[in-house]
Amino acid sequence: MHGKQQAPVKYYVGIDVGSASVRAALVDEFGTVVAHADQPIHIWEPQTDHYEQSSADIWAACCMVTKKVVCGVDSSQIRGVGFDATCSLVVLDKELQPLAVNCEGQNNRNVIMWMDHRAVSQVERINATQHKVLSYVGGVMSVEMQPPKLLWIKENLKESCWEKAGYFFDLPDFLSWKATGDTARSLCTVVCKWTYTPDGGWDDSFWKAIGLEDLVKDKYEKIGNHILSPGESLGKGLMPEAARDLGLPEGIAVAASLIDAHAGGLGVIGADVKGHNLPCEDQPITSRLAMICGTSSCHMGISEKPIFVPGVWGPYFSAMVPGLWLNEGGQSATGKLIDHVVRGHVAFPELQSKAAASAHSIYTYLNGHLELIKKSLPVGFLTVDLHVWPDFHGNRSPLTDLTLKGMVVGLTLSRGLDELALIYLATIQAIALGTRHILEAMEAAGHHITTLFLCGGLSKNPLFVQMHADITGKPVVLSKEVESVLVGAAILGACASGDFTSIEEAMAKMGRIGRVVQPNHEHKRFYDKKYEVFLKLVEHQREYRSIMSSC
Repeated sequence: MHGKQQAPVKYYVGIDVGSASVRAALVDEFGTVVAHADQPIHIWEPQTDHYEQSSADIWAACCMVTKKVVCGVDSSQIRGVGFDATCSLVVLDKELQPLAVNCEGQNNRNVIMWMDHRAVSQVERINATQHKVLSYVGGVMSVEMQPPKLLWIKENLKESCWEKAGYFFDLPDFLSWKATGDTARSLCTVVCKWTYTPDGGWDDSFWKAIGLEDLVKDKYEKIGNHILSPGESLGKGLMPEAARDLGLPEGIAVAASLIDAHAGGLGVIGADVKGHNLPCEDQPITSRLAMICGTSSCHMGISEKPIFVPGVWGPYFSAMVPGLWLNEGGQSATGKLIDHVVRGHVAFPELQSKAAASAHSIYTYLNGHLELIKKSLPVGFLTVDLHVWPDFHGNRSPLTDLTLKGMVVGLTLSRGLDELALIYLATIQAIALGTRHILEAMEAAGHHITTLFLCGGLSKNPLFVQMHADITGKPVVLSKEVESVLVGAAILGACASGDFTSIEEAMAKMGRIGRVVQPNHEHKRFYDKKYEVFLKLVEHQREYRSIMSSC
């Protein structure tokens, strides 16, 4: 008897644009990353708090990495493409060409990055309106959202940019337009970063109140008046020119996109947890929180009904998981902060040299060094006299105060590798304590979170993961595929292809658990005390700033 012929495996391409690089993955229908590639992209910092990129440079990198991952694969097996990206602002002119977002008139620099803080004055004035739409962004709009950036452009580049602009895209929507020619926006981007509401759409009174009534007059054509849910198929699929550029078949399905953090959430939060003895087993998905940890960190909690959490973005309806509300906490600098602290230390050259000699990364070496110096103590207890407040780039959640600064208490005159390892540990703990601060705000408002699902670059660091488990007191689930953001993007492509009936089905089949890290409850008292100190640090900062303000 002849066995049945096995059906060819179906593949999907996920493309992720992060802050400093573009990555692509070929992912099969079971959620396995078959091939992976990455390519750096340029960042310009023309002045303090101004960060710019080039949409042409980003698209070229997308094409390069996609061609690499599909090389040698039967194109008939590639069923769909999904994009995710940072929530950066892309500006094109009326001919759909890049338009400068800088005083130098450099048109190739046409992207204001998500982490750009040039629009501080503008966001303060927007928040002063106390408009009702602000209740859907935690009560206070962030400088990292798009309305303050648009207002900055109008007030500072009116003739050279504002009046010449034809389209303002969130970067994920720019990518799907570039692939399909369809200017439809994703519900994820417009709800999370532009104040669109699924029930009411754009609120004319908000845009008029903040001085951007121009957008109302053209019926929101410049920022999007056709909105699709993430995973919906766009236009007629991949255009011929884009297909050639990407090395993919013309006409394959292209999905409405997601912001990168939301793609990471999609890639991990729906995984089947049976048999792992987790508190979220047999509980609704709303008991889970997805943490996407990279340059910055995002904390994605979902609920069946809208929950308004002071200082936490949202609630956003259907912005990540269809039919559910999303709250998004965040820390503006996490991976970037760890890098800043480690590389800025006087002992960094010694660390570099010793790490290279041992053929380890600098962070693997530091983790090993901490094990050597801990003696009889648990590693985390080494920072009993060293404490960090991590808001070196302001506080996104739950204090929503971008003027807050970083703090370190407990420094000595020592300058060696031991001290570098300790400040590295204290910084990681501070980030985890910040996560606990966000979780407490979400739980006080009505969320019931039992389990953390981590993905992103920092989730590869075992010290970072263990500190989050110990400090929050919650188990941490790590995805089988480290590149969960790329899996999330591929899930979008899978849904657009029609191979799955829903995003929920694709999440369950393509998101897979790797391992579980349990908290060490014996350390609870130590971290409770660390958390008390953590909260005192910000009190003291506000106190001394109040004293100095009277000068």
